[in-house]
Amino acid sequence: MSVFSRLEPITSTLNKRLAARFSFKKNKTNLRTEVIAGITTFLTMSYIVVLNPAILGNAIQIEGYSPEQVFQMLAIVTLLSAGIACLVMALYANRPFGLAPGLGLNAFFAFTVVLGMGIAWEVALAAVVIEGIIFIIITAAGWRDAIIEAIPKPVKFSVGAGIGLFLAIIGLKEMNVITADPATFVSLNPNLAADPIALLSILGLLITFVLYARGVKGSIIIGILSTTVLAYALTAAKIGGDFMIPDIAATSYNITPLVGAFAGGLAPAFSSVPAALGFALVVFTFFFVDFFDTAGTLIGTSQLGGFLDKDGNLPEIEKPLMADAIGTTIGGILGTSTVTTYIESATGIEEGGRTGMTALVVGILFLLSLAVVPLAAAVPLYASHVALVIVAILMLRGVSDIDWKDVTVAVPAGLTILIMPFTFSIAYGIAAGLISYPIVKAAKEGSLRAATLGQWALAAAFVIYIFVMTSGRFF
Repeated sequence: MSVFSRLEPITSTLNKRLAARFSFKKNKTNLRTEVIAGITTFLTMSYIVVLNPAILGNAIQIEGYSPEQVFQMLAIVTLLSAGIACLVMALYANRPFGLAPGLGLNAFFAFTVVLGMGIAWEVALAAVVIEGIIFIIITAAGWRDAIIEAIPKPVKFSVGAGIGLFLAIIGLKEMNVITADPATFVSLNPNLAADPIALLSILGLLITFVLYARGVKGSIIIGILSTTVLAYALTAAKIGGDFMIPDIAATSYNITPLVGAFAGGLAPAFSSVPAALGFALVVFTFFFVDFFDTAGTLIGTSQLGGFLDKDGNLPEIEKPLMADAIGTTIGGILGTSTVTTYIESATGIEEGGRTGMTALVVGILFLLSLAVVPLAAAVPLYASHVALVIVAILMLRGVSDIDWKDVTVAVPAGLTILIMPFTFSIAYGIAAGLISYPIVKAAKEGSLRAATLGQWALAAAFVIYIFVMTSGRFF
């Protein structure tokens, strides 16, 4: 009897148990599809293993350790927090969403809070932990999903398209297809025909489009890997120029200076009234941005996967919200900025991921990457971002659910879609939709009661939030 024959009963039993645990039949999926979806999501998220340490490393400096050693520490806690959060999402929420320290929130942590406001990085980590605890309490009490359900339908149905445009800009920029321009803000790369990364990225994009059009399963992951293989092959053959192959360095697993460092920031946070007010502002900002980034991501990616009900709500949304809240708390304890649900989850959902098995694969891959930390970032950024452009196009399908003839729908939906990419913020896009909806609704129907009290409250809260964020003070 061959080895494979002996293993067949074991694999069959495992398959049946996983199918029962994650409800494959109910969700019209299977193990192979979920694994491919998980690998796809992991590959498109893997860039965070490099970007998170690179960004936080600007603010977190530890005496007695070099910047390179701090980078390694941050890479390890990034993998740990992402892996644990994904496992919670998989085993508790049974949803195909990947989580990791969020881009934007880590930049706010480093450049605004620590470097801009002069707050110690330990205090900033304390704010992240407290924010996470607040999220857990709100979610457990059922308030968080109630707030999300108060979001008007036009905003819910436009979030996906807004995220799509957001993804497109991120992807095309990393692929060197578009670039900043002082006159037009964004333009086609003027050196496109001579840029090796841009040309290879476009080739990878076209390969993926062809495979997707032909109905090839796993087309996105094939596109990412083929682009990566071509980059390494051309570099080895010294053809075409510099393809920005990531460096692979030795790894140190000492993270003791980061783990629990938040505890040292609690006392300074409340040492004086100004310090307490500044700390409250940081917690307030982390809370709002993470809350509505997560809400927007869950709704947008759920729309792509067909998870939303007829009212645009995600059933049992409190479960993925709790996974996000736990991830944030654990991330802060380990020593990284806010953990959040990733819009890149859309790549795995597009590949057919429908259950927590997808998230389980993502989490396992993050944890396995601890063995060879640098290899988690072996895929060049532009190769993984090819997938974002593809998903961005697919997410634009959500605009078909919007009644553009109704001004009370078109205005908040249009603003949500436009503001996200223009401000590079999911939260600001949602804010534009939430603020405009009750105003336009009341104007058309001639009554303030045209919008619910919760919708007016959300609009007021976001007006305060934008004022604080853009003025740097409370009032």
